[in-house]
Amino acid sequence: MSRMQGGAVVVLGMLALVSVASEAQAGEVVYQFRTEEDPASPPDLAVCAAAPFAVNVRLGGSVYVPLHSIRDGQVVFEGRKRVGSATACVRLTDFTFPPGQQVPFYARFNLPDGSFTASGTCTLVSNNVPEAGLVLAGCALKLVDVPRGFVGGTVSSTSVFNPFQLPGYATGSYYTLYAFRDDRRRDAREEREEWDEREAAERTAAAEQ
Repeated sequence: MSRMQGGAVVVLGMLALVSVASEAQAGEVVYQFRTEEDPASPPDLAVCAAAPFAVNVRLGGSVYVPLHSIRDGQVVFEGRKRVGSATACVRLTDFTFPPGQQVPFYARFNLPDGSFTASGTCTLVSNNVPEAGLVLAGCALKLVDVPRGFVGGTVSSTSVFNPFQLPGYATGSYYTLYAFRDDRRRDAREEREEWDEREAAERTAAAEQ
């Protein structure tokens, strides 16, 4: 996927992850982030083992925060600072990737606020735009496991799958994760401790490989 670059534009402020608390609904939280397949973030096999279907494709990736123009919402910088990791588990039965096919999808997103696990389907949109072999899809997922302090929500994506490794494209997605907190909000110390524990576990697992 070609890199999108912005000029001198005003962009939305960025913390560790884009997080918007809605004024209309207390406890409503929205995260917007990008994933990209990354050899440095291999898929977590334990995640795919828990999928509610037989998995035959496993993808591991890193999570990044894109920046947008406040004028029109266009992404002006894809973000290159890694803020988390993701594992995607898929069952493919037709490797011609026919448009309209629905594919079972199970994923875990390890974000600064914790690990969110989602299950649902991705619908294949096309297999020849902008060239033959590149697959575009849209996913609609339900959160089935959430960090302490959350009660559930949804995840949706616009995704690119490059199964034939065409030059100039990367397998990855732009996600919107929409979640609700319960009445008890974790304090910053608790969130930081959980994030540090996950980072230490990832480093240990990588060193053991």
